[in-house]
Amino acid sequence: MDGVLTQTAAVHSIAWKRMFDEYLRLRESKYGEPFMEFTHTGDYLAYVDGRPRNQGVATFLQSRRIILPFGSPSDGEGSESVCGLGNRKNALFNQIIEREGVRLYDSTVALIEDLLRQGIKVGLATSSKNSAVILQKTDTARLFATAVDGLVSEKLGLKGKPEPDIFTTASTNLGVPAARAIVIEDAVSGVQAGASGGFGLVIGVARENNVEELREHGAGLVVCDLAETSVEKINLLVRAKRAGA
Repeated sequence: MDGVLTQTAAVHSIAWKRMFDEYLRLRESKYGEPFMEFTHTGDYLAYVDGRPRNQGVATFLQSRRIILPFGSPSDGEGSESVCGLGNRKNALFNQIIEREGVRLYDSTVALIEDLLRQGIKVGLATSSKNSAVILQKTDTARLFATAVDGLVSEKLGLKGKPEPDIFTTASTNLGVPAARAIVIEDAVSGVQAGASGGFGLVIGVARENNVEELREHGAGLVVCDLAETSVEKINLLVRAKRAGA
């Protein structure tokens, strides 16, 4: 969803930075630790992007050797726990979305509509727990026959990216084996998940000028925008991959 369908990946990055910089400043004043700001390239893309919210918190904290209790999903935004920090980030994200709205990638919507016209099933797989709100705000729920999001993952005990669980679950819900499905992802962790899940093709969308990185982690096709491809081109790539196999 974020970064492929909706232009919300940047909003997530801003919310993560605000939350972590707030917390790192708190640790500076409370524990005397030197402040090192949370950065987009060094921290967001490396430890957070594409991962379930609390996993992203835990992975970043581990990178800074900060140990906190996991806590509970009901922890308040001010709680010094993994869940508390995750809830603070989510509150910041929702504040920005409420204030500024959500924009779509029109080329992605066009490709989905072309897929649907040709009778190809489309599902949504995302780590976000905000998918229902985003889909409602953008009137895009109608495009997807199934949606496997963070709430579904929590209920079913699915592992987050880079594990392929959310994608294999979505394809199962569609009644389609992974080998006959494609994954479209902008996050490196998502491309890794698609590559390890045995899918027919993984398409990487290089929103971060990271074409080579997406290729290295398993994308069979990398584009900067989905306007660069089509259903026909995707079919040719899938057939070529099968023939090679």
